[in-house]
Order: sequence, then C-alpha cells, then structure tokens
Amino acid sequence: MISRRIWDISQRLGANTPVWPGEPDIVLNRLAEIGPDCPVNVGVITVPLHAGTHADAPFHYSNDGTASADSALDPYVGDCIVVDVRRAGTSVEVDDCDWDAIAGSERVLFRTYNTFPHADWDADFKAITPEVVAKLCDAGVVLIGTDTPSLDPQTSKTMDAHKAVLGGDMRILEGLVLDRIAPGRYELIALPLAIEGGDASPVRAVLRECSK
Repeated sequence: MISRRIWDISQRLGANTPVWPGEPDIVLNRLAEIGPDCPVNVGVITVPLHAGTHADAPFHYSNDGTASADSALDPYVGDCIVVDVRRAGTSVEVDDCDWDAIAGSERVLFRTYNTFPHADWDADFKAITPEVVAKLCDAGVVLIGTDTPSLDPQTSKTMDAHKAVLGGDMRILEGLVLDRIAPGRYELIALPLAIEGGDASPVRAVLRECSK
C-alpha cells in the first residue's frame, strides 16, 4: 500500500507561542526528572484553551452550546478544501471566495497569511464575515477553519461570525498554519481533546493527501 503524504498544520506550543492579549503564557514545568532515584521525566503544562491551533466548542459562544468533551467528532475528520483568500482586504468577504471550488466540500479552511506569524501576536488579522459563514452553511459545510486566531475581529463584542456558525451548527478550527499548503482538496484530521466543560481545546491538526 502506498502511504499518503501528511502535512502538520498545527502551531508548536511553547513559551514563545503568542496568546490572546491578557491570557497567561504557556508554561511547562517538570515535576520529576530522570536521575539516580527517578526513571522518568514527568511534566505539567499550563495552556490557555484558545492558544495555538485549537477547536472552539459551541460552549465558547453560547451557554447552551456543547463543551469540548461532548462535541461530536465527525466534523473534525474528513474531506476538506483549502481556499487561498490572501487577496482579501481587512476581512474575508463573499466575493473573496472561490465558490465553484468550495462547492461540495463539507470542511473549508481559509488561508489569509502569506507567512504565519509564529513569533508575534497579530491584532489586525483578517476576520471571516458572517455573510461568508451563512453562505457556507447554506452549502452544507460542517466545519470552518482559518489560520487566524478567530473568525471574528479581535475587538468584536457581538461575535457575529461565531453566532452564524452556531445557527448552522457548524464547528470552528482557528490558528491553523497553512503556509506550505497549496489550495485544493485534502483529508482533515483535527480532533479536540475531551475536556469536560471546555470552551475550546488544543488540537494537532493534520492534512493528508487524498486517496487516488
């Protein structure tokens, strides 16, 4: 059997990973280290749930929404399409999307960056407008992904894009790294952790080459 190529589209989590303003830094502490009296290394990590590449749970934007541990996994695994919208202005509008290419896709990942900002927080990232979300919902999309920290602008208080996702019962991936990914169709695997009460979860997101 010929193995299919896999691309890791996740951020690395560490002390230098940019996090949302006001959230604590990621910290890894060693509880135990290999030595004369200890055969193993043991660590504990402190990480905001929306740091790095993560899956928003519906509970993040609705008190009635499901938490990470209770979210169905089907939306996070399956065929997807990567769409290049780097030409968009301050936000991704309906006219920025290649709807012919998107047609028939259940999972849509948007690339907005020329080069992903691994070392710096970008407060002016390109949001996805609720009109785009609504059109994706009408097209039968079950998951929307983006390489930015959020579908909505950083300063949003109304979370209009997230509410549009909620209305369509879709799922969200944020903070993807798509620099090396050509537009086109792939298989997505990006499972959230079963965090009880979690409003989001870090994920190890990968794309796999489609089977021939």
